Amino acid sequence: MTKKKVLILFGGKSGEHEVSIVSAKSVYQALDRSKYDVVLVGINKEGRWLLPDESRLLAQSSNPKLVTLNATEQSVAMLPYHSVGGLVNASAKGATPSAGGLNFDVVLPILHGPNGEDGTMQGLLELADVPYVGAGVLGSAVCMDKDMTKRVLRDAGLPIVPYISLKRAAFEASAEGHLTQAEAELGYPYFVKPANMGSSVGVGKVRNRTEAMEKIKKAFEYDTKVLIEQAVSARELECAVLGNDHPQASVIGEIVPHGEFYSYESKYVDENGAELLIPAPDLNPAQVKTLQHMAVQAFEVLECRGMARVDFFQDKDSGEFYINELNTIPGFTPVSMYPKLWEASGLPYARLIDRLIELACERHAEKARNKSSF
Repeated sequence: MTKKKVLILFGGKSGEHEVSIVSAKSVYQALDRSKYDVVLVGINKEGRWLLPDESRLLAQSSNPKLVTLNATEQSVAMLPYHSVGGLVNASAKGATPSAGGLNFDVVLPILHGPNGEDGTMQGLLELADVPYVGAGVLGSAVCMDKDMTKRVLRDAGLPIVPYISLKRAAFEASAEGHLTQAEAELGYPYFVKPANMGSSVGVGKVRNRTEAMEKIKKAFEYDTKVLIEQAVSARELECAVLGNDHPQASVIGEIVPHGEFYSYESKYVDENGAELLIPAPDLNPAQVKTLQHMAVQAFEVLECRGMARVDFFQDKDSGEFYINELNTIPGFTPVSMYPKLWEASGLPYARLIDRLIELACERHAEKARNKSSF
């Protein structure tokens, strides 16, 4: 059997840079070397593409606050080149993927947040005409923007928590007016979230007007748009979806944070920051079926492909379900829910990665059937 050449992209210009490195380590270690030849390419916080020494990638990668990329490594760049995916040495003039570069068969973009999960990287991979894992340009862009995600879900008749979206320029022009609007429409407490970040970066819970000013400003450090979202006393439930045209849903899991909410520290730094319950307890078969159906619906209406993790709230008082968001490149760290949910559904970690690579190649082959001439 001919081995597939797999490129893992990780790091990136994002507040989730460190988490990406931790995920990449897990994927790198899980890939079956009898099936795959693996190339690692890190993207540092300045946006340089690097071919790092493997040992430097793995150093301290168990702690997101310590991992770094060595900026002295060889710089590379991806080029679209007659449908032959490849990387070339960025300093080489006239180089092609087949001469002085690296060819590969499929890309695993293990990139979280802006510049990796928001459609920008997917656009580059489309231009390079290479198969890649995960949603395309449209699905990635819409799901990255929490405001646009909620608009599409609401239009499809799927339940969301009441919220307000706010642009940085508008807030800086009339901060007090927007704080008054949030108080009147949502009341306290509420959550503030950057619209285009994940891993709970920049998320804060607001209980009064003083906290509101502080935490909205903090959220605006990471994005030009934030969401102000009504706080719900809720269980946090998650469902993993896998597939292209016929997606399937996993068992349902529950996250029980030990703090007030599932923060960045709870996810990646504090080993005791949260408890992951798989399957989620106290859900009857009808509720499980409802959540799985809603997860697949959301996956389809948001134009996802390959994979996504769908996050839900269940109101502890009413029992109602709400879709919180979709993550098109969910975490693949040792503690991440997406691979754990599929493992509990009968698909082990290594086989899950195999399936994602298969889906990427299937989608690329399907798109190749489209005509480019009229």
